[in-house]
Amino acid sequence: MAVETKSKPPPVLGTLLDRPWVKMTVASVLVAALAVLGPSLLSQVESSKLPAQAQVIDQRAFNVLNKTQPPAEFNADNIFVPPGHSEDSLTKRPFHVYDDEFLKIIGDNPTLTRIAHSPKDPLFHEAVVWSRETDEVFFVQNAGAKNASTGLHKSAIIEKISLKDAAAVSNKSDAAGLVNVTTVPSSPMVINPNGATNYRGQIILTGEGQGNDTPPALWVMNPQKPYNTTVILNNYFGRQFNSLNDVAIHPKNKDIYFTDTIYGYVQDFRPAPGLQDQIYRLNPDTGAVTVVADRFDHPNGLTFSPNGEYAYVTDTGINYGFYGMNFTRSASIYRFDVKTDGTLDNRKVFAFVSPGAPDGVHCDSQGNVYAGCGDGVQVWNPSGKLIGKIYLGATSANFNFAGKGRMVIGAETDLYYVTLAAEGSFVESEM
Repeated sequence: MAVETKSKPPPVLGTLLDRPWVKMTVASVLVAALAVLGPSLLSQVESSKLPAQAQVIDQRAFNVLNKTQPPAEFNADNIFVPPGHSEDSLTKRPFHVYDDEFLKIIGDNPTLTRIAHSPKDPLFHEAVVWSRETDEVFFVQNAGAKNASTGLHKSAIIEKISLKDAAAVSNKSDAAGLVNVTTVPSSPMVINPNGATNYRGQIILTGEGQGNDTPPALWVMNPQKPYNTTVILNNYFGRQFNSLNDVAIHPKNKDIYFTDTIYGYVQDFRPAPGLQDQIYRLNPDTGAVTVVADRFDHPNGLTFSPNGEYAYVTDTGINYGFYGMNFTRSASIYRFDVKTDGTLDNRKVFAFVSPGAPDGVHCDSQGNVYAGCGDGVQVWNPSGKLIGKIYLGATSANFNFAGKGRMVIGAETDLYYVTLAAEGSFVESEM
């Protein structure tokens, strides 16, 4: 999602997303209280088992602060720096351990490497997806970003990197410029792509559409030359979708689930919405399209647990694109039960996120849940407990696993390569 704002309805509350994330340091508070907190998480984790790139964040150290700022001064638009830490120290050891469960995820020697950088153009936005056949990771530019002039008059583009190239520089913290980023000439061109997943040896992309005459659509793309594409859905009984956002395949029924929201409208490249924001399901064999969930602010990311029992949906309701932020709206991940007939039921709040809002969401093979948030990638266990972060100090809209022990993170103007112990949860028909 873009970060520019302007004064125009819909009305919102809070600050506007027209600046980098503001950071708050509170290292000077709670000094006396720390003495009575008792054993910290650090004392429970043997120092010899803590990787060099990791650090423990003890939440008890900031349960009580000497001073807290009012919402107009500190809110979801701000990154919190815990007592005893600084912006620099949080970045230097980017694997933040909130619970020792996270140690199993990152392993003995996790690494985080910046492998590409763009001065202003948000080239590394969403639709991060791994192609096993080519061992490449695809991703897309931000549609509607003013620094890219994309959206209404120019479509966002698809790009890719070789994981072999990324792995070759994983011993560095900053290898920007050493990994080749290649533009993918999809044909016909996918218009304003945003979400993606693997399916039957191909890649499905959600296209947000463009203006009145190019409707949002689901596209299937060959991940190898000539990168030929086919539209498989572009309407709901004749009605245009709003702006298709993300897509996932259910591991059991193999149907295609996708989210539709308003970001094309609030980024000025789509007309006013004609449908409420919803989650849809497409049976690719029969062509049946059904609505499986509604009553969201802005449904965004979507994924399933490895066994297909749960669906996870992120809601970026606080973010109104060019029109600012409303901090009283949703910034949550919702969990649904997936019934045997493929419908979604029993909605629950799985996690509420700060800073920012959860965007792209994925599971690992053990059912842990990862989401791109305002400070990087946050990680929860299957019960919804925050157990760790891959800290960037900046927003990640999306990311993805690339098999076992590898992850690629998009952070708008930066692209990162991660090595860790965890393995992504892939649907058999995806690969």
